[in-house]
Amino acid sequence: MRNIYKTLIGSLLILFVACSSDNDENTNETPTTPTESYDITSVLSKFDNVPGVSYAINGDVVEITTDDLPNHGSPYWEQTNPMYEAYNGDNPDWRKNPNLIESQNIVFTIPLKPQEASSNTATPLGPIGVCVNGVVFYNQYAGPNNQPLTSEIDSFDQYLGHPDARGNYHYHIEPTFLTDTFGKSGFLGLLADGFPVYGPEENGSPVTNSDLDEFHGHVGVTPDFPNGIYHYHVTTEAPYINGNGYFGTPGNISQ
Repeated sequence: MRNIYKTLIGSLLILFVACSSDNDENTNETPTTPTESYDITSVLSKFDNVPGVSYAINGDVVEITTDDLPNHGSPYWEQTNPMYEAYNGDNPDWRKNPNLIESQNIVFTIPLKPQEASSNTATPLGPIGVCVNGVVFYNQYAGPNNQPLTSEIDSFDQYLGHPDARGNYHYHIEPTFLTDTFGKSGFLGLLADGFPVYGPEENGSPVTNSDLDEFHGHVGVTPDFPNGIYHYHVTTEAPYINGNGYFGTPGNISQ
């Protein structure tokens, strides 16, 4: 009887130790690291007092509305417009497309605290972001079937923008009016996912595709975000502004 009692006590102790060990393992599990998020509220003031541009914060998004009219000359203005400027760029193959700049009403609903998307989406044809002068960014393709910019690039004006058939003036590549104004490493605008776009230099050196990920961006410190942020760069190489889709989850774009 005494041996049976000892055996029973030993079994209970083993069971207790095993249960205690299981509880310790559960307690010490490494918590899942949340996706890093940022706050772009501080750069919204860069859109203050820009003609044709307004914005309003609504909860966790900002709505930026633009008339998409460039604040610089172009041969795509009507010749009677004071902003008309004949082509004076350096492309010997330049040819004017048949379109003229027309006022738009484009609204971007952009997250204030952008995060990396769990599933990335491709950028569409048409507006994908907005510059600090209200002009919109387009991606690296010419319509309608994601054709390369090989021939269309010859219709870019002296500031490397042009209008489409709807009169939407836009930049596919480096907006030189902005990089001349704000510097080659300056803040140029926001894509629809909330992440900022910077010029073709960083810390005084040119940025190349090899410095960037598949979405044409990377994480780093900028003058506007001293603690670091994911951001895009324009480069001289395709895809110029954006790569295989948005890094974050884009908000709504309406026009």
